[in-house]
Amino acid sequence: MNRPPLEVADIIRAAGDDFIHRNHTHLAWPQLKVLRAIRNCRTQALGGHLDRCSGCGHEAISYNSCRNRHCPKCQTNAREQWLAKRAEDLLPVPYFHVVFTIPHDLSALALQNKRILYDLLFQTSAETLIEVAADPKHLGARIGFLAVLHTWGQNLQHHPHVHCVIPAGGLSPDESRWIRSPTSFFVPVRVLSKVFRGKFVDGLKRLYRTHKLSFHGSLRSLADAKQFRRFLRQLFREDWVVYAKKPFRGPAYVLQYLARYTHRVAISNHRLISFEEGKVTFRYKDYAHGNKKRKMTLTSDEFLRRFLLHVLPGGFVRIRHYGFLANRSRSRLVTVARQLLDVAPVAPSTPAQPAQGIWSCPKCAAPMIVIERLRPGDIRLRTIRGDAYADTS
Repeated sequence: MNRPPLEVADIIRAAGDDFIHRNHTHLAWPQLKVLRAIRNCRTQALGGHLDRCSGCGHEAISYNSCRNRHCPKCQTNAREQWLAKRAEDLLPVPYFHVVFTIPHDLSALALQNKRILYDLLFQTSAETLIEVAADPKHLGARIGFLAVLHTWGQNLQHHPHVHCVIPAGGLSPDESRWIRSPTSFFVPVRVLSKVFRGKFVDGLKRLYRTHKLSFHGSLRSLADAKQFRRFLRQLFREDWVVYAKKPFRGPAYVLQYLARYTHRVAISNHRLISFEEGKVTFRYKDYAHGNKKRKMTLTSDEFLRRFLLHVLPGGFVRIRHYGFLANRSRSRLVTVARQLLDVAPVAPSTPAQPAQGIWSCPKCAAPMIVIERLRPGDIRLRTIRGDAYADTS
């Protein structure tokens, strides 16, 4: 894929300092860290390495990546390594895609309590799927699935939801047979919605009783028990959205899907159109009107504010596995499932060998080889002397 003409990093470099100056009282350290990482990504500020062409001897300096998980440019390698491991877990069955979304009324509370409410979203959506699927009235099986947290909508507003990718079926309670689910649907979404709503609201009650929720600003009134009970009653009257897409065609398509979803950030560089006169224009899909492609223009301050809404707490795991795909039992139970489905086990992936060339020479297309690691000061000195040009692609 070609490098886009405009990147989030360009906006941060041009408008980030002024944004921080105007909003420093509202910005948390993790948000400042993300801004700094993306600003410095693939620049001499992070150092780099001197590369030499294995063919013609041409030399060039390449800058290091920031490797921040919120950076639009730094997810490709992590995604490819992760997908290689997931290929071992795929089963030769259709796969379903189920999405659990919390109501908009919970958005502000989730922003003030990101870690515990995002954890609650994972926990309650997983428990809902496992409980309903285990019910003999629906499937009567032990299922396994992968869940991915997204916190954004196409317009960059806060919209927490969990994508679940689920094999169409599961293990019988005694692990003696594979129980197939209907090909047209997994389990009824209306049942999932009601169970999910009940579990999440119960979780909120438990968090409130144990004083684990924070209430600031416009939510300060919810610290009062009476107001909080009224808030919960309002939530319980709403229909909670659980959406099930049509099943995937097979395991190969699941990997293509996961490549698009698992390591995404709030907005990709390829959705950006322009940055002029302090305003950012980007493409988005209008899901409320038939997925029509539209353009949105925001001030740079508003664009950065929305982008930073989606910075996750440090160490928070946004890709999780449940049921027979849970880490503690995945190896054994995937083997059992493949035996019951009468398919050969997948050979474990071996660690990739170090690449002999990291990119192609711009002059002769032969592999470029790293010959020296460089600190930021080394790069500045070499650039001043004109020893080598810098590649930032």
